[in-house]
Amino acid sequence: MEFTKIQTQGIKYAGSKLKIIPHIGELITELGDVKTVLDGFSGSTRVAQAFAQMGYDTTANDISVWSEVFATCYLKSEKSDTFYKEIIDHLNGLSGYNGWFTEHYGGEEAQLKRPFQAKNTRKLDAIRDEIDRLNLTWEDKCVLLTSLMLAMDKVDSTLGHFVAYLSDWSPRSYKDLHLELPKRFAHKTKNRVIKGDIFDTIATNEFDFVYFDPPYGSNNEKMPPSRVRYNSYYHIWTTVIQNDKPTIFGKANRREDSRDSVQSSVFEEFRKDTEGHFIAMNALGSLIEKTKSHYILLSYSSGGRATKGELNDIISKSGKLLKAIEINYQKNVMSNMRWTNEWINSDGKYHEYLFLMEKY
Repeated sequence: MEFTKIQTQGIKYAGSKLKIIPHIGELITELGDVKTVLDGFSGSTRVAQAFAQMGYDTTANDISVWSEVFATCYLKSEKSDTFYKEIIDHLNGLSGYNGWFTEHYGGEEAQLKRPFQAKNTRKLDAIRDEIDRLNLTWEDKCVLLTSLMLAMDKVDSTLGHFVAYLSDWSPRSYKDLHLELPKRFAHKTKNRVIKGDIFDTIATNEFDFVYFDPPYGSNNEKMPPSRVRYNSYYHIWTTVIQNDKPTIFGKANRREDSRDSVQSSVFEEFRKDTEGHFIAMNALGSLIEKTKSHYILLSYSSGGRATKGELNDIISKSGKLLKAIEINYQKNVMSNMRWTNEWINSDGKYHEYLFLMEKY
């Protein structure tokens, strides 16, 4: 299979693995004896979409409701494009109006620091309310909500997240919100979608191959305790899915339940424990140890908390390191990693790594 030809869809996402998919594909196919796979921190689900297209029985797991919607659209929905096209045409034909989303996230051309222009949030208000009024199954609703999120992602005025907005309107924000059919694919595998904590998922399931890409804490020592977490970065997508018109706070109008004190991931924890070990790395070690899988593929980047030596120690406690790969995006090739205790190479650039291990 030519992995560069696999087509996936997703929103702008800080953890996107779009460029890394061909390399993941090469590694997993070399193993040969893999049938069931888990994408443990699925996010925008691009990796899970690729696994399913490659012929693996795929489970997508994530704690966020918007990730669940993406995964259900691409991995579970079965109805024809014609069925959804009729509904999408109906939604595109709705007249917009001033609703909750326009009040809090829509700005006129002279008004800055809003994620969308008001003409598009008016359409959003109308479309989102209409989706709730239609008598739809969960899977059908997920296809339409995926279409809506993809459309919104094309007209936003952000850097790809929703904790701060651009001072000037982005060129794409002037475009009109228009829903299109998500690019789904025929299902030839048995796929599952789990919305839940990864530790709960691995406690009750076994897989041949697991891919982990946790939202690692930054290695920036100046990062304050109140730093923004993934739950905050994508709060708008949560609200679009739930349409619950939540209590909001701050200049970015974040959901009240996106505060760090309310919901955060242990993998984003930047603090150290009493023995001087990063809490996020302790969690990673526990995750690898408890995972019931023959193989584990771990993504890591030079911006994470652990040194290569620390990560190697974590892997060695639970299994055998088969490959350590450094990815050169400019040349689009993989090479064996130069093993030092630092992440930043002599060129000072940001690097991505893949660690393939076999569990004991």
